[in-house]
Amino acid sequence: MTTLRIAIRALLKNKMRAGLTVLGLVIGIAAVTTMVSIGQSAGQLIQNQFKTLGTNVIVVMPKRSHRGGVRQGSMPTLTAEDSEAITEDCPAVLASSPLIGAGGQVINGNDNWNPKEMFGVGADYLLVRNWDLRLGGFFAERDIDASEKVCVIGQTVAEKLFQTTNPVGETIRIRNIPFRVIGVLVAKGANIVGDDQDDVLLMPYTTVRKRLYGSSFKNVHAIMVSARSVKQMSVAEEEIRLLLADRHKIAIGQPDDFQVQNTTEIANILGTITGTMTAMLASIAGISLLVGGVGIMNIMLVSVTERTREIGIRMAVGARSRDILLQFLVESVLLSTIGGVIGFILGVAGSAGIITLINTLSPSANWPLTISLPAAAIAILFAGGVGVFFGFYPARQASRLDPIDALRYE
Repeated sequence: MTTLRIAIRALLKNKMRAGLTVLGLVIGIAAVTTMVSIGQSAGQLIQNQFKTLGTNVIVVMPKRSHRGGVRQGSMPTLTAEDSEAITEDCPAVLASSPLIGAGGQVINGNDNWNPKEMFGVGADYLLVRNWDLRLGGFFAERDIDASEKVCVIGQTVAEKLFQTTNPVGETIRIRNIPFRVIGVLVAKGANIVGDDQDDVLLMPYTTVRKRLYGSSFKNVHAIMVSARSVKQMSVAEEEIRLLLADRHKIAIGQPDDFQVQNTTEIANILGTITGTMTAMLASIAGISLLVGGVGIMNIMLVSVTERTREIGIRMAVGARSRDILLQFLVESVLLSTIGGVIGFILGVAGSAGIITLINTLSPSANWPLTISLPAAAIAILFAGGVGVFFGFYPARQASRLDPIDALRYE
């Protein structure tokens, strides 16, 4: 404690110099903290956006054909029966839903709207997408079997067509065909690229196929699957591949007529890219930590020169070399730790300000503010380490002074 009091007293004698000494370290820690926080926020944003796709979602799509090196359209190889088989015969699968894309103008009285997304789906679609209802209910298997003209709409569609009126029970027209609204989805907001996820209308896939397309074919555009857990995603993928290869009579060694996409893998790839960019930016910002450390070393060397006589007096009254070494090391670490704390606080404030600005300029972005407590501890410990590393040489120089020469120093 005595050494700490002496160090504090020495620093307070030269407040301006002490402040300028830690300035470089403050800037360095603040820059690193800001970059890491923004990088973590971007990673969290990506994870959150992929969570809106659903629970452990795997997407099965028809494989695109190629001719002469040119990619052609998708082959109609998937059916609703494939979706049912995936749910029944794949133990790692929780639920699945066929999906058929649709489009068209939706009319309610004098109001009309063209939803960004219109899908024909199965009864378990909301379970796969981990999506809840705000009002009403969802269509059941009996509605699918009967190709009932019912639909569930997103919040945006509800606002465009019904304003403040409760849409449940009302009738809308899609391609001049009347549909009864039976439910309204909970709002999800915009996705990572700014598209409105609530601008959606869902119908039974059989209704889309029979009444909108007038088709008797059984193919669907895709199958959305939910694995039972994240750990079982790869198992579920393999089970789906084996099952569909068997159902589609694909011989061993022949290419599949379908493709399986794991959204978690895509999220992990994007997270890796974000993490790499964060590390690069943090490394660049870390250069200022080196500059701050050199500044601490220079000031401590000046301090040793200025206090040579004081060092001689302390040695003359019994102070040992290690006591002098410890005193100057404590001063260096104290300087760097103060700079680390201030830098971290400024870094948090800076990242909060930047993320607030992003959310203000682009409300649909909805960036989360992520501050890591381990990062705070690492920042302060790193600052202390800089103090020890760059303060050791000046402290060693002070401890090796000859007491007689130090007392004679003017």
